[in-house]
Amino acid sequence: MYYAILVFLVLLFLGMPVAFSIGISGLSFFLIRGLPLTVLVQKSISTSQSFTMLAIPLFILAGNLMNSCGITKRLTRFCNACTGHMWGNMGQVSCLLSTLMGGVSGSAAADAAMETRILGPEMLRLGYSRGWAAAINGLSGLIVATIPPSMGLIIFGTVGEVSIGRLFMAGWVPGILMCILLMLATTWSARHFGYKPEHDRPAPFKEILSSFLESVWAMLFPILLIVLIRFGVMSPTESGSFACAYALLVGCVIYRDLTWKTFIQTLRDSVKDVTVITIILAFSGVFGYGVVYDDITVSIANSLTAMTSNPTILLVLVVIFLAICGMFMETTVIALILTPILLPVMRNIGVNEVVFGMIMMTTVTFGVMTPPVGVALYSVSDIMGCPVEETFRYGWPFYLAVVLVILFMIFFPNAVLWLPNLVYGA
Repeated sequence: MYYAILVFLVLLFLGMPVAFSIGISGLSFFLIRGLPLTVLVQKSISTSQSFTMLAIPLFILAGNLMNSCGITKRLTRFCNACTGHMWGNMGQVSCLLSTLMGGVSGSAAADAAMETRILGPEMLRLGYSRGWAAAINGLSGLIVATIPPSMGLIIFGTVGEVSIGRLFMAGWVPGILMCILLMLATTWSARHFGYKPEHDRPAPFKEILSSFLESVWAMLFPILLIVLIRFGVMSPTESGSFACAYALLVGCVIYRDLTWKTFIQTLRDSVKDVTVITIILAFSGVFGYGVVYDDITVSIANSLTAMTSNPTILLVLVVIFLAICGMFMETTVIALILTPILLPVMRNIGVNEVVFGMIMMTTVTFGVMTPPVGVALYSVSDIMGCPVEETFRYGWPFYLAVVLVILFMIFFPNAVLWLPNLVYGA
Protein backbone atom coordinates (compact mmCIF):
# COMPACT_ATOMS: atom_id res chain seq x y z
CA MET A 1 0.00 0.00 0.00
CA TYR A 2 2.94 2.32 0.59
CA TYR A 3 3.71 2.16 -3.14
CA ALA A 4 0.14 3.22 -3.88
CA ILE A 5 0.45 6.14 -1.45
CA LEU A 6 3.67 7.19 -3.19
CA VAL A 7 1.93 7.03 -6.59
CA PHE A 8 -0.91 9.14 -5.20
CA LEU A 9 1.46 11.83 -3.88
CA VAL A 10 3.48 11.94 -7.12
CA LEU A 11 0.34 12.31 -9.25
CA LEU A 12 -1.00 14.98 -6.91
CA PHE A 13 2.30 16.86 -7.13
CA LEU A 14 2.17 16.69 -10.93
CA GLY A 15 -1.20 18.44 -10.87
CA MET A 16 -3.53 15.57 -11.71
CA PRO A 17 -7.11 16.02 -10.38
CA VAL A 18 -7.51 14.50 -6.92
CA ALA A 19 -10.19 11.99 -7.93
CA PHE A 20 -8.05 10.43 -10.67
CA SER A 21 -4.94 10.49 -8.47
CA ILE A 22 -6.83 8.36 -5.94
CA GLY A 23 -8.25 6.07 -8.61
CA ILE A 24 -4.92 5.39 -10.35
CA SER A 25 -3.06 4.84 -7.07
CA GLY A 26 -5.81 2.42 -5.97
CA LEU A 27 -5.52 0.58 -9.28
CA SER A 28 -1.73 0.36 -8.85
CA PHE A 29 -2.25 -1.34 -5.46
CA PHE A 30 -4.48 -4.01 -7.04
CA LEU A 31 -2.00 -4.59 -9.86
CA ILE A 32 1.01 -4.87 -7.52
CA ARG A 33 -0.82 -7.25 -5.18
CA GLY A 34 -2.30 -9.27 -8.04
CA LEU A 35 -5.82 -8.87 -6.66
CA PRO A 36 -8.86 -9.44 -8.91
CA LEU A 37 -10.01 -6.23 -10.58
CA THR A 38 -13.63 -7.26 -10.03
CA VAL A 39 -13.12 -6.38 -6.35
CA LEU A 40 -11.90 -2.92 -7.42
CA VAL A 41 -15.11 -2.35 -9.37
CA GLN A 42 -17.27 -3.67 -6.53
CA LYS A 43 -15.59 -1.40 -3.94
CA SER A 44 -16.04 1.64 -6.18
CA ILE A 45 -19.73 0.96 -6.68
CA SER A 46 -20.50 -0.01 -3.07
CA THR A 47 -18.86 3.14 -1.65
CA SER A 48 -20.80 5.49 -3.92
CA GLN A 49 -24.09 3.66 -3.25
CA SER A 50 -24.03 3.98 0.53
CA PHE A 51 -27.46 4.98 1.86
CA THR A 52 -25.95 7.31 4.46
CA MET A 53 -23.73 9.01 1.87
CA LEU A 54 -26.91 9.88 -0.05
CA ALA A 55 -27.30 12.76 2.43
CA ILE A 56 -24.37 14.59 0.79
CA PRO A 57 -25.88 15.19 -2.69
CA LEU A 58 -29.24 15.96 -1.09
CA PHE A 59 -27.76 18.63 1.19
CA ILE A 60 -25.74 20.07 -1.72
CA LEU A 61 -28.97 20.44 -3.73
CA ALA A 62 -30.78 21.89 -0.71
CA GLY A 63 -28.02 24.44 -0.11
CA ASN A 64 -28.02 25.56 -3.74
CA LEU A 65 -31.83 25.83 -3.70
CA MET A 66 -31.76 27.97 -0.56
CA ASN A 67 -29.17 30.27 -2.10
CA SER A 68 -31.38 30.63 -5.19
CA CYS A 69 -34.61 31.34 -3.34
CA GLY A 70 -33.49 34.54 -1.63
CA ILE A 71 -32.58 33.20 1.81
CA THR A 72 -28.98 34.40 1.56
CA LYS A 73 -29.80 38.04 0.82
CA ARG A 74 -32.33 38.12 3.69
CA LEU A 75 -29.78 36.69 6.10
CA THR A 76 -27.25 39.30 4.92
CA ARG A 77 -29.74 42.08 5.63
CA PHE A 78 -30.32 40.76 9.16
CA CYS A 79 -26.59 40.42 9.86
CA ASN A 80 -25.93 43.95 8.65
CA ALA A 81 -28.65 45.31 10.93
CA CYS A 82 -27.02 43.55 13.91
CA THR A 83 -23.41 44.59 13.24
CA GLY A 84 -23.59 47.94 11.44
CA HIS A 85 -22.29 49.77 14.55
CA MET A 86 -19.19 47.53 14.96
CA TRP A 87 -15.64 48.13 13.68
CA GLY A 88 -15.12 46.50 10.29
CA ASN A 89 -18.86 45.88 10.20
CA MET A 90 -18.89 44.08 6.82
CA GLY A 91 -16.31 41.66 8.21
CA GLN A 92 -18.61 41.14 11.19
CA VAL A 93 -21.46 40.48 8.75
CA SER A 94 -19.32 37.78 7.13
CA CYS A 95 -18.75 36.01 10.47
CA LEU A 96 -22.40 36.16 11.52
CA LEU A 97 -23.65 35.21 8.05
CA SER A 98 -21.41 32.10 7.97
CA THR A 99 -22.81 31.03 11.33
CA LEU A 100 -26.37 31.36 10.07
CA MET A 101 -25.45 29.81 6.71
CA GLY A 102 -24.21 26.63 8.40
CA GLY A 103 -27.70 25.21 8.11
CA VAL A 104 -27.95 26.30 4.48
CA SER A 105 -24.60 25.59 2.82
CA GLY A 106 -22.59 22.86 4.58
CA SER A 107 -19.50 23.57 2.46
CA ALA A 108 -16.76 25.92 3.69
CA ALA A 109 -15.26 26.56 0.24
CA ALA A 110 -18.67 27.25 -1.33
CA ASP A 111 -19.64 29.56 1.53
CA ALA A 112 -16.36 31.50 1.28
CA ALA A 113 -16.75 32.08 -2.46
CA MET A 114 -20.42 33.01 -2.14
CA GLU A 115 -19.84 35.54 0.64
CA THR A 116 -16.88 37.09 -1.15
CA ARG A 117 -19.02 37.69 -4.24
CA ILE A 118 -21.85 39.19 -2.16
CA LEU A 119 -19.88 41.22 0.42
CA GLY A 120 -16.65 41.95 -1.49
CA PRO A 121 -17.90 44.91 -3.58
CA GLU A 122 -19.40 46.60 -0.50
CA MET A 123 -16.15 46.08 1.43
CA LEU A 124 -14.18 47.78 -1.35
CA ARG A 125 -16.68 50.65 -1.39
CA LEU A 126 -16.08 51.17 2.33
CA GLY A 127 -12.31 51.30 1.79
CA TYR A 128 -11.31 47.86 3.06
CA SER A 129 -8.18 46.42 1.44
CA ARG A 130 -8.69 43.56 -1.00
CA GLY A 131 -6.52 41.14 0.99
CA TRP A 132 -8.36 41.86 4.26
CA ALA A 133 -11.75 41.34 2.63
CA ALA A 134 -10.62 38.07 1.02
CA ALA A 135 -9.14 36.81 4.31
CA ILE A 136 -12.18 37.38 6.53
CA ASN A 137 -14.65 36.05 3.95
CA GLY A 138 -12.53 32.96 3.40
CA LEU A 139 -11.82 32.13 7.04
CA SER A 140 -15.33 32.86 8.28
CA GLY A 141 -16.45 30.16 5.87
CA LEU A 142 -14.81 27.59 8.16
CA ILE A 143 -17.68 28.10 10.62
CA VAL A 144 -19.88 26.27 8.11
CA ALA A 145 -17.77 23.11 8.63
CA THR A 146 -18.99 22.85 12.24
CA ILE A 147 -22.57 24.19 12.24
CA PRO A 148 -24.96 21.42 11.05
CA PRO A 149 -25.53 20.09 8.49
CA SER A 150 -21.81 19.86 7.71
CA MET A 151 -20.79 17.69 4.76
CA GLY A 152 -17.53 16.78 6.49
CA LEU A 153 -19.31 15.57 9.63
CA ILE A 154 -21.62 13.37 7.54
CA ILE A 155 -18.62 11.77 5.82
CA PHE A 156 -16.73 11.29 9.10
CA GLY A 157 -19.79 9.80 10.81
CA THR A 158 -20.48 7.43 7.92
CA VAL A 159 -16.91 6.19 7.45
CA GLY A 160 -16.15 5.99 11.19
CA GLU A 161 -19.58 4.64 12.19
CA VAL A 162 -20.10 7.56 14.60
CA SER A 163 -23.55 8.97 15.39
CA ILE A 164 -24.18 11.80 12.93
CA GLY A 165 -26.82 13.20 15.26
CA ARG A 166 -24.25 13.53 18.06
CA LEU A 167 -21.74 15.10 15.65
CA PHE A 168 -24.35 17.63 14.55
CA MET A 169 -25.07 18.60 18.16
CA ALA A 170 -21.35 18.76 18.99
CA GLY A 171 -20.80 21.29 16.19
CA TRP A 172 -22.74 24.09 17.85
CA VAL A 173 -20.32 24.99 20.67
CA PRO A 174 -17.11 25.17 18.55
CA GLY A 175 -19.07 26.80 15.71
CA ILE A 176 -20.43 29.61 17.88
CA LEU A 177 -17.04 29.96 19.62
CA MET A 178 -15.35 30.33 16.24
CA CYS A 179 -17.86 33.04 15.28
CA ILE A 180 -17.15 34.96 18.51
CA LEU A 181 -13.36 34.71 18.20
CA LEU A 182 -13.42 35.70 14.53
CA MET A 183 -15.59 38.71 15.36
CA LEU A 184 -13.15 39.73 18.10
CA ALA A 185 -10.25 39.32 15.66
CA THR A 186 -12.18 41.39 13.11
CA THR A 187 -12.70 44.17 15.66
CA TRP A 188 -9.00 44.25 16.58
CA SER A 189 -7.85 44.13 12.96
CA ALA A 190 -10.39 46.74 11.81
CA ARG A 191 -9.27 49.15 14.55
CA HIS A 192 -5.66 48.58 13.49
CA PHE A 193 -6.41 49.42 9.84
CA GLY A 194 -8.99 52.12 10.60
CA TYR A 195 -12.08 50.39 9.17
CA LYS A 196 -14.65 52.42 11.10
CA PRO A 197 -18.28 51.36 11.77
CA GLU A 198 -20.81 52.24 9.10
CA HIS A 199 -23.25 53.57 11.73
CA ASP A 200 -22.58 55.52 14.93
CA ARG A 201 -25.07 53.56 17.01
CA PRO A 202 -26.82 50.17 16.94
CA ALA A 203 -29.77 49.79 14.59
CA PRO A 204 -33.23 50.35 16.09
CA PHE A 205 -34.81 47.23 17.54
CA LYS A 206 -37.67 47.55 15.05
CA GLU A 207 -35.23 47.28 12.12
CA ILE A 208 -33.47 44.25 13.63
CA LEU A 209 -36.80 42.54 14.35
CA SER A 210 -38.08 43.22 10.84
CA SER A 211 -34.97 41.76 9.19
CA PHE A 212 -35.09 38.80 11.59
CA LEU A 213 -38.67 37.97 10.65
CA GLU A 214 -37.72 38.13 6.96
CA SER A 215 -34.98 35.51 7.46
CA VAL A 216 -36.65 33.39 10.15
CA TRP A 217 -37.30 30.52 7.72
CA ALA A 218 -33.57 30.08 7.18
CA MET A 219 -32.88 30.12 10.93
CA LEU A 220 -35.60 27.56 11.63
CA PHE A 221 -34.06 25.00 9.29
CA PRO A 222 -31.09 23.74 11.40
CA ILE A 223 -33.29 23.69 14.51
CA LEU A 224 -35.94 21.61 12.75
CA LEU A 225 -33.20 19.34 11.43
CA ILE A 226 -31.79 18.60 14.90
CA VAL A 227 -35.23 18.09 16.47
CA LEU A 228 -36.43 15.70 13.77
CA ILE A 229 -33.24 13.61 13.88
CA ARG A 230 -33.16 13.56 17.70
CA PHE A 231 -36.71 12.26 18.07
CA GLY A 232 -36.30 9.64 15.38
CA VAL A 233 -38.70 11.20 12.90
CA MET A 234 -36.04 10.88 10.21
CA SER A 235 -32.47 9.68 9.73
CA PRO A 236 -29.65 12.05 8.65
CA THR A 237 -30.10 10.77 5.08
CA GLU A 238 -33.86 11.33 5.12
CA SER A 239 -33.25 14.80 6.55
CA GLY A 240 -31.46 15.64 3.29
CA SER A 241 -34.68 14.95 1.40
CA PHE A 242 -36.54 17.07 3.93
CA ALA A 243 -34.02 19.87 3.36
CA CYS A 244 -34.72 19.86 -0.39
CA ALA A 245 -38.48 19.89 0.15
CA TYR A 246 -38.11 22.67 2.72
CA ALA A 247 -36.02 24.77 0.33
CA LEU A 248 -38.60 24.35 -2.45
CA LEU A 249 -41.41 25.29 -0.07
CA VAL A 250 -39.60 28.46 1.07
CA GLY A 251 -38.53 29.44 -2.45
CA CYS A 252 -41.80 28.76 -4.28
CA VAL A 253 -44.52 29.39 -1.69
CA ILE A 254 -43.17 31.73 1.02
CA TYR A 255 -40.59 34.01 -0.69
CA ARG A 256 -41.65 33.24 -4.30
CA ASP A 257 -38.14 34.11 -5.54
CA LEU A 258 -37.44 30.73 -7.15
CA THR A 259 -38.24 30.86 -10.87
CA TRP A 260 -38.05 28.05 -13.41
CA LYS A 261 -34.91 29.59 -14.89
CA THR A 262 -33.06 29.77 -11.54
CA PHE A 263 -34.37 26.32 -10.60
CA ILE A 264 -32.94 24.71 -13.76
CA GLN A 265 -29.61 26.53 -13.25
CA THR A 266 -29.54 25.36 -9.63
CA LEU A 267 -30.03 21.76 -10.75
CA ARG A 268 -27.17 22.11 -13.25
CA ASP A 269 -24.83 23.54 -10.62
CA SER A 270 -25.81 20.81 -8.15
CA VAL A 271 -25.15 18.05 -10.69
CA LYS A 272 -21.63 19.42 -11.25
CA ASP A 273 -20.92 19.58 -7.50
CA VAL A 274 -22.35 16.12 -6.83
CA THR A 275 -20.48 14.53 -9.75
CA VAL A 276 -17.09 15.64 -8.44
CA ILE A 277 -17.80 14.38 -4.91
CA THR A 278 -19.26 11.06 -6.15
CA ILE A 279 -16.16 10.28 -8.23
CA ILE A 280 -13.94 10.98 -5.21
CA LEU A 281 -16.18 8.80 -3.00
CA ALA A 282 -16.08 5.92 -5.47
CA PHE A 283 -12.29 5.89 -5.93
CA SER A 284 -11.61 6.41 -2.22
CA GLY A 285 -13.37 3.10 -1.53
CA VAL A 286 -10.63 1.37 -3.53
CA PHE A 287 -7.93 3.25 -1.64
CA GLY A 288 -9.56 2.43 1.70
CA TYR A 289 -9.64 -1.27 0.81
CA GLY A 290 -5.86 -1.22 0.41
CA VAL A 291 -5.44 0.47 3.80
CA VAL A 292 -7.40 -2.30 5.51
CA TYR A 293 -5.81 -5.09 3.43
CA ASP A 294 -2.25 -4.13 4.44
CA ASP A 295 -3.11 -3.35 8.11
CA ILE A 296 -1.76 0.18 7.81
CA THR A 297 -4.04 1.21 10.67
CA VAL A 298 -2.17 -1.08 13.05
CA SER A 299 1.24 0.10 11.81
CA ILE A 300 0.41 3.78 12.26
CA ALA A 301 -1.18 3.13 15.65
CA ASN A 302 1.95 1.37 16.86
CA SER A 303 4.18 4.16 15.49
CA LEU A 304 2.14 6.89 17.19
CA THR A 305 1.87 5.16 20.55
CA ALA A 306 5.62 4.48 20.46
CA MET A 307 6.22 8.26 20.44
CA THR A 308 4.25 8.98 23.60
CA SER A 309 1.63 7.43 25.86
CA ASN A 310 0.08 10.79 26.76
CA PRO A 311 -3.32 11.06 24.98
CA THR A 312 -3.23 14.87 24.80
CA ILE A 313 0.26 15.03 23.30
CA LEU A 314 -0.65 12.25 20.88
CA LEU A 315 -3.78 14.14 19.84
CA VAL A 316 -1.75 17.32 19.26
CA LEU A 317 0.67 15.35 17.05
CA VAL A 318 -2.26 13.96 15.05
CA VAL A 319 -3.71 17.47 14.65
CA ILE A 320 -0.36 18.74 13.31
CA PHE A 321 -0.30 15.79 10.89
CA LEU A 322 -3.89 16.55 9.75
CA ALA A 323 -3.07 20.25 9.30
CA ILE A 324 -0.15 19.31 7.02
CA CYS A 325 -2.40 16.93 5.05
CA GLY A 326 -4.97 19.72 4.71
CA MET A 327 -2.38 21.88 2.98
CA PHE A 328 -2.02 19.38 0.15
CA MET A 329 -5.24 17.35 -0.05
CA GLU A 330 -8.97 18.04 -0.38
CA THR A 331 -11.05 17.83 2.81
CA THR A 332 -13.33 15.05 1.54
CA VAL A 333 -10.36 12.92 0.51
CA ILE A 334 -8.66 13.26 3.91
CA ALA A 335 -11.86 12.34 5.73
CA LEU A 336 -12.41 9.27 3.56
CA ILE A 337 -8.83 8.00 3.69
CA LEU A 338 -7.64 8.92 7.19
CA THR A 339 -10.78 8.41 9.28
CA PRO A 340 -10.54 4.58 9.24
CA ILE A 341 -6.81 4.90 10.02
CA LEU A 342 -6.82 7.45 12.84
CA LEU A 343 -10.16 6.88 14.56
CA PRO A 344 -9.26 3.42 15.96
CA VAL A 345 -6.03 4.90 17.35
CA MET A 346 -7.93 7.70 19.08
CA ARG A 347 -10.44 5.24 20.52
CA ASN A 348 -7.65 3.09 21.92
CA ILE A 349 -6.06 6.00 23.80
CA GLY A 350 -9.40 7.15 25.23
CA VAL A 351 -10.20 10.16 23.00
CA ASN A 352 -13.95 10.47 22.50
CA GLU A 353 -14.91 9.71 18.89
CA VAL A 354 -17.31 12.68 18.63
CA VAL A 355 -14.67 15.09 19.96
CA PHE A 356 -12.08 13.69 17.58
CA GLY A 357 -14.51 14.04 14.70
CA MET A 358 -14.98 17.73 15.47
CA ILE A 359 -11.23 18.30 15.86
CA MET A 360 -10.36 16.36 12.73
CA MET A 361 -12.92 17.98 10.43
CA THR A 362 -12.21 21.50 11.70
CA THR A 363 -8.47 20.97 11.21
CA VAL A 364 -8.64 19.48 7.72
CA THR A 365 -11.23 22.05 6.60
CA PHE A 366 -8.73 24.69 7.74
CA GLY A 367 -6.69 23.49 4.76
CA VAL A 368 -9.03 25.20 2.28
CA MET A 369 -7.48 28.51 3.43
CA THR A 370 -3.83 27.42 3.66
CA PRO A 371 -1.24 27.27 0.85
CA PRO A 372 -0.13 25.63 -1.37
CA VAL A 373 -3.43 24.10 -2.58
CA GLY A 374 -6.10 25.84 -0.47
CA VAL A 375 -9.20 25.87 -2.70
CA ALA A 376 -10.96 28.70 -0.84
CA LEU A 377 -7.74 30.71 -0.48
CA TYR A 378 -7.26 30.87 -4.24
CA SER A 379 -10.94 31.42 -5.03
CA VAL A 380 -11.47 34.36 -2.61
CA SER A 381 -8.18 35.94 -3.70
CA ASP A 382 -9.19 35.61 -7.34
CA ILE A 383 -12.65 37.08 -6.71
CA MET A 384 -11.16 40.05 -4.82
CA GLY A 385 -8.39 40.48 -7.40
CA CYS A 386 -5.44 40.30 -5.02
CA PRO A 387 -2.40 38.00 -4.67
CA VAL A 388 -2.67 34.99 -2.36
CA GLU A 389 0.27 36.39 -0.36
CA GLU A 390 -1.73 39.53 0.44
CA THR A 391 -4.72 37.51 1.66
CA PHE A 392 -2.46 35.36 3.83
CA ARG A 393 -0.68 38.43 5.25
CA TYR A 394 -3.87 40.26 6.23
CA GLY A 395 -5.49 37.10 7.57
CA TRP A 396 -3.13 36.11 10.40
CA PRO A 397 -5.47 37.28 13.25
CA PHE A 398 -8.26 35.19 11.73
CA TYR A 399 -5.99 32.15 11.34
CA LEU A 400 -5.07 32.52 15.01
CA ALA A 401 -8.76 32.55 15.99
CA VAL A 402 -9.35 29.20 14.23
CA VAL A 403 -6.27 27.66 15.87
CA LEU A 404 -7.58 28.75 19.30
CA VAL A 405 -10.87 26.93 18.60
CA ILE A 406 -8.99 23.72 17.76
CA LEU A 407 -6.91 24.02 20.95
CA PHE A 408 -10.11 24.62 22.93
CA MET A 409 -11.58 21.33 21.64
CA ILE A 410 -8.36 19.47 22.48
CA PHE A 411 -8.07 20.71 26.05
CA PHE A 412 -11.79 21.07 26.91
CA PRO A 413 -13.47 18.03 25.33
CA ASN A 414 -16.34 18.05 27.83
CA ALA A 415 -17.43 21.44 26.49
CA VAL A 416 -17.76 19.90 23.02
CA LEU A 417 -19.75 16.97 24.45
CA TRP A 418 -22.06 19.15 26.54
CA LEU A 419 -24.86 19.48 23.96
CA PRO A 420 -24.67 15.88 22.60
CA ASN A 421 -24.85 14.53 26.16
CA LEU A 422 -27.67 16.92 27.01
CA VAL A 423 -29.76 15.86 24.03
CA TYR A 424 -28.84 12.17 23.66
CA GLY A 425 -27.63 11.32 27.17
CA ALA A 426 -24.07 10.64 28.34
